[in-house]
Amino acid sequence: MNGTITKRCGCRDPEGKQLNSSCPKLNQRNHGLFSLVQELPPRKDGTRRRFRRSGYDTKTKAQNDIGKLRALLNIADEHDVEGRARIADMLETVSASKDPIPDYDETKRKFATGQSLTQHMTVGEWLNTWIAGKKALRKSGETRYDVDIRCHLKPRIGHIRVDRLTVQHLDEMFAGIAETNEEIHEANLERRAALDELKTIPWKGVDNRGRRKYLKDAIAEMQPFRRITGPATQKHIRDTLRASLNTAIARGLIVFNPAVYVELTAAKRPKALVWTDERIAEWIRTGEKPSAVMVWTPEQAGQFLDFLADTKQRMYPLFHLITFRGLRRGEACGVRWSDYATAAREMTVAVQLVQDGWEVIESAPKTDSGERVISIDEYTAEALDAHRTKQAAERCQWGPAYIETGRMFTQEDGDRIHPGWLTDYFERLVELSGLPPIRLHDLRHVAASLMLAAGVDVKIVSETLGHSDSRITRDIYQSVMPKAARDAAEATAAMVPRGTVRQPKPVEPQPEPVAAAAAAGALADQDGHTPATHEGAKVIAFRPRRVPA
Repeated sequence: MNGTITKRCGCRDPEGKQLNSSCPKLNQRNHGLFSLVQELPPRKDGTRRRFRRSGYDTKTKAQNDIGKLRALLNIADEHDVEGRARIADMLETVSASKDPIPDYDETKRKFATGQSLTQHMTVGEWLNTWIAGKKALRKSGETRYDVDIRCHLKPRIGHIRVDRLTVQHLDEMFAGIAETNEEIHEANLERRAALDELKTIPWKGVDNRGRRKYLKDAIAEMQPFRRITGPATQKHIRDTLRASLNTAIARGLIVFNPAVYVELTAAKRPKALVWTDERIAEWIRTGEKPSAVMVWTPEQAGQFLDFLADTKQRMYPLFHLITFRGLRRGEACGVRWSDYATAAREMTVAVQLVQDGWEVIESAPKTDSGERVISIDEYTAEALDAHRTKQAAERCQWGPAYIETGRMFTQEDGDRIHPGWLTDYFERLVELSGLPPIRLHDLRHVAASLMLAAGVDVKIVSETLGHSDSRITRDIYQSVMPKAARDAAEATAAMVPRGTVRQPKPVEPQPEPVAAAAAAGALADQDGHTPATHEGAKVIAFRPRRVPA
């Protein structure tokens, strides 16, 4: 393709006509500007088209751009008519918009991967394309991605070209989130102060009614209480963007993922603490939990289960199952009678009920390792058998109105249990029991801690809980029980020889495996429950079993 470079100026003759290339001063180095014209492949209808650009102060710069244009045109083989037309369309668009000449390597990459050369995808458009292509997402995962994209990524960086996104853009995005957090915090404090003041104003009296009305109107104008975007959520936002940009790299859209190099404040996972007597006293005094994640001791867990049995709570077997086998909330709501092999005392965790908003969706367990088979101890098996009998009586009582769901745990009419309702119900039962508060999910912590304190191997605990790696179990769920911690401390102290001033008591020798098994059997005869029977296991004593009829 031919290309020419000319030099012109804006001088005019006496009649006002522009001289252009005929100006006698063009021989001077600093007079006039250079322009270029590069022939492009014709349009589909055969009409001629050219790339024009002017304003070069030196001929060398114009020649460099001519070289760039010819290199771009040579990306497509001379026999590739469609490919050369694509590049010509791009150059015609660039000429009309006066945008910089496209980079050769980037254009070659886009051409090779079949991307558009004339349209540039924004971050928002790419996120739409990416999320639409994720076919294997569970509903909960899809909802979480949607929140990250709709509430954070699109409003803040959605307008930026995906191939122009930088680390600085992302740093500015998270700085903006931090500023919004401060605004939300201040607005929440203001609203809380107004509500507290409203509580102190008496109802009676004209002046008091006027003050109450004024405060109510002011509160109505305030922002509602909102949650800040904490470190864990910010990390999830970054992970969502990083995953989408990794896919963009795989498809050839970009070559650099800026989300990989964004540094955020580390999100610290709350440490699980055991409800000791001292922590209970402090909680009673201040009303504040020592940690967001609290775990009952074996004695407290036994008191809760005894309370459920004594008050004949319908959901006693469900909470019993979670306490000893560590099912997740959705797994307990979704387990079916067909998943339970009575003779073998094995339960298959194959489905779960997931809450999305208030809608309930049946799906596979949280992870692939969540699909598992767990063994049921004799104590739990008796509780499930009694529950099956009671459920059969309820089926007869309701007659044709009974809803056949096949679930192990249902409402009285057979309908499935809503996971959100179960959480609220559990919190009410904990309050009625008089025990220190824990969350429903914390019963998984209780189950893990009981098994670990009983000497069960961490690998078996991990498989029972449905973790993909035993390290997750050690890092998250292992809360050392007070007695186990005291035994470990005394055993350590006894290893150091001391004088008569302080001589630790000798550690009592561990019973032989046969004696340990005999002791476990004796305890099983006494209270009906032995958490573990393998060598070296610790036996956790509970109150005598009480299974509702």
